[in-house]
Amino acid sequence: MDKHKRLIVVLFVIAVLALLFGCATPSRVVTRTSPDTQTDLSGRWNDTDARIVAEEMIHDVLSRPWLQRFERNALRRPVVIVGDVRNMSSEHIDTSPFIRSMERELINNGTVRFVAGDAVREKIRQERLEQQVHADEATAARLGAETGADFMLQGSIVSMTDAVDGTRAVTYIINLDLIDIETTEIVWIGNTEIKKIIELQRYSW
Repeated sequence: MDKHKRLIVVLFVIAVLALLFGCATPSRVVTRTSPDTQTDLSGRWNDTDARIVAEEMIHDVLSRPWLQRFERNALRRPVVIVGDVRNMSSEHIDTSPFIRSMERELINNGTVRFVAGDAVREKIRQERLEQQVHADEATAARLGAETGADFMLQGSIVSMTDAVDGTRAVTYIINLDLIDIETTEIVWIGNTEIKKIIELQRYSW
């Protein structure tokens, strides 16, 4: 085999090997990171957004005049319950982490008292009823002793999208209302926005 043919064979082998390695499935690399690290891979609403918005809005609601007014009239801290947060955006959003973040901020702040939401209350009520039959009378939880909420916090998440030439802008608008349960008076309205720019990279060959 002359030099010219050997060179062709060598180049052919190199090309085949490059093709095989290029088509090989890349290995998966997992990196452990802090839960507080802000991650935004898809540009969609995520746990970081839920935490940031919850901290901001709970700080705002607890700094408004309704709180001091209630404490002055009732001579006690108000009792708050978190209701529904409706997803009215164009994407699927699990609002449970957002609701949980608000509950955590309310409890840890210590300014208000907090009672559990609908799903948890139903389970507790069922347990309380079963205790009336199966538990010792001295240890059974009393019926009709729940702490009633004075205010309900509820709201919605809305999104708006604008896109052109591979760039997409998504704005999440979060609206919350604090409602007096007895009078249905809205004592606080909160609003905040998160805006994200998502750019799709174009590759030239």
